[in-house]
Amino acid sequence: MANLLENKKASLNYEWLEIYEAGVELLGGEVKSLKNRLGSLDGARTLIRGKEAYVVGMFIPPYQASNLVGEYDPYRTRRLLMKKKEIAELEERLSQKGLTIVPLSVYNKGKLVKVKIALVRGKKKFDKREDLKKKEAKRDIARELKSTLTR
Repeated sequence: MANLLENKKASLNYEWLEIYEAGVELLGGEVKSLKNRLGSLDGARTLIRGKEAYVVGMFIPPYQASNLVGEYDPYRTRRLLMKKKEIAELEERLSQKGLTIVPLSVYNKGKLVKVKIALVRGKKKFDKREDLKKKEAKRDIARELKSTLTR
């Protein structure tokens, strides 16, 4: 299970409520680009329309730009492959105010390419500051422990 893409700002900007795994419908060249770790999840989000889930704003560049036949849109909308029950549950939860669905990472699972998505609530500025303080405190404690063990 190798991470191909990761949304690094998701943990800073959002509070994760539930995490789901979904397959994603890709073209052959897109899979090759992802396996070369090309692409980005910055600004990507998930929408539910007509009992189907889609990822919007995920950037996957062409594998070989010189070999493109026709037009290719690197920001095209890609369908997520999920169970109907999961989609219905997400749709119901989205009706609550302040919730959204964000892709967290794209990874391999055997031969398949999967997307980890999360139902999230946006953090306020003071929540972000609090998380950064906790992270810094953990780092300081680890540094102190390491220095006492090496003495």
